[in-house]
Amino acid sequence: MVKNNPNRSPGDYFLDLSNPIQRQYLALRRFFVDGHSAEQVALEFGYAVPTVYSLVRDFKAKLTSTEDPFFKESKRGRPKLDHEGEITALVVAHRKKYRSVPEIKAALDAQGITVSERYITSLLEQEGFARLPRREASVRSNVPATQGIVAPKSVPLDYRHEEFSSELAGLLLFWPFIRNYAIDELIDASDYPGTSVISKRSAILSFLALKLSDIERYSMDDAWCMDRGMGLFAGLNILPKAAWFSSYSSSITREMNLSFLRQLHVLWCKHGLLSDTMNLDFTAIPYWGDDDPLENNWSGKRSKAMASMLAVLAQEPESGLLCYSDTTIRHRNQNDVVLEFLDFYHSDPKANAKIRYLVFDSRFTTYENLSKLNARGLCFITIQRRSKGLEEKISAVQQGRWKEIRIMRSNGKGRVVKASEDTTVLSGYDGELRQVFISRAGKEKPAVIITNDKSIPLDELVRKYARRWLVEKEISEQIHFFHLNRNSSGIVVKVDFDLVMTVLAHNLYKLFAADLEGYSHCEAKTLFTKFIQNAGQVVISDREIAVKLKRKRTLPLVMDMLFWHGELQYPAFHGRKLLLSAANTT
Repeated sequence: MVKNNPNRSPGDYFLDLSNPIQRQYLALRRFFVDGHSAEQVALEFGYAVPTVYSLVRDFKAKLTSTEDPFFKESKRGRPKLDHEGEITALVVAHRKKYRSVPEIKAALDAQGITVSERYITSLLEQEGFARLPRREASVRSNVPATQGIVAPKSVPLDYRHEEFSSELAGLLLFWPFIRNYAIDELIDASDYPGTSVISKRSAILSFLALKLSDIERYSMDDAWCMDRGMGLFAGLNILPKAAWFSSYSSSITREMNLSFLRQLHVLWCKHGLLSDTMNLDFTAIPYWGDDDPLENNWSGKRSKAMASMLAVLAQEPESGLLCYSDTTIRHRNQNDVVLEFLDFYHSDPKANAKIRYLVFDSRFTTYENLSKLNARGLCFITIQRRSKGLEEKISAVQQGRWKEIRIMRSNGKGRVVKASEDTTVLSGYDGELRQVFISRAGKEKPAVIITNDKSIPLDELVRKYARRWLVEKEISEQIHFFHLNRNSSGIVVKVDFDLVMTVLAHNLYKLFAADLEGYSHCEAKTLFTKFIQNAGQVVISDREIAVKLKRKRTLPLVMDMLFWHGELQYPAFHGRKLLLSAANTT
């Protein structure tokens, strides 16, 4: 596009060749009208000779169509809304039922057709209808109302013979992982409650279905409240209404959440998904209400302090799994969160969990608590807080003491940083610490990390800390895909339960991606768009549930991955097998 220049004359406009379309037009005019050769045109307009011949060929082909190759004819007036006469037919049908213009508009809105009352009035005049006479209220009330679609009540699925379609049948791709890791049994053994109609398992899976499906708010139930595939995921005919989700979450306590996280922690350890290192970080979950007694916390997303709930997440850097979360943190106890996490990590002997490294930010805890970690035999890696003396020490580092280190990313790409090391003594910490300066391209000031591990090689230490940057990426993903910044409650328990469901959904996406070669580094949003967001046809029979997913470019990759899970039996589906396959349609 040619940029506007107030100093350009009208003649300069026609000589300006910065617009590629204008350049092609002038080149072709020179060739066909002025009779110049391809070599002359190429030299004048900066093309290669073969490019000129390609332009000539394409131009001749475009002349055979009805549209002008360069100039689009502008049509006056508004674009036509009713191309096939469907809206007109609906308006006429409603008027024949003696309905007024506002009533017709309401009926069309219910069908997803957005037109104005003036447009409807204009259509009725064109079709020869006169205005309705003024009617008494009793007459208007006797006019048959438009029949709306009422969602049935959510009840346990009876698994009778039936066939239905679903706009989000791809959600069932998670069930082989839920069954393979026995997460359904873990939910059954949890302390979460059930209701008189909906069981404990169906209740938790209903929340999980919304988390896995990129649903922004539970109140936005128009998109999912009647989808049979999402209901099947939870063992129901359909998912419950939004009011049920609010009511159920109000009965959850922090102890229930903590118990469930412990069971999940044992599960991840059992399958060897946790290493000896954990990344810890805080995130602020904002609240948009007025009267709740919430503290102000720094929000990196909005670069300001705001009323919010301070939450902590613990991430395993190799698998990317989240194994701990807590939203009940206050300013008075936030420095001791690292010690509370260790108590959680070693609370269940069945986990057989061995942790050696903790990696966190500079404001995560105090230097006194670092001494306590050192006394427990744990290694830590964290950022040292800035000071004037530290700046002078960095400036005094000689050029020859910097070492180049290559850090690999999860997508196979990498970058080079420079590092140099020294020792330091800090107030509040007993003993001497190892101090490492890391200079990154594009950063004005080097990062300074400190650790009590004096035996680990410098390059390995830098790479281990670099993985902590991934937890910031995971938190960003929680905010964007799992909508942590849209909590609808100021009650900490509700938000804490929502975060636990987010952790479970996040981990299911990580398990799903781990088996997809080339996609293990992808975020949940990418995985949802490429694989999960897919419609399909579901057929329930005596021995199996057949799900035929619409064909997508990435579907064969998923089918190959699920082949290795074998034919699992699903107690949640009354012992039926879940057969996932590709349909004959796109």
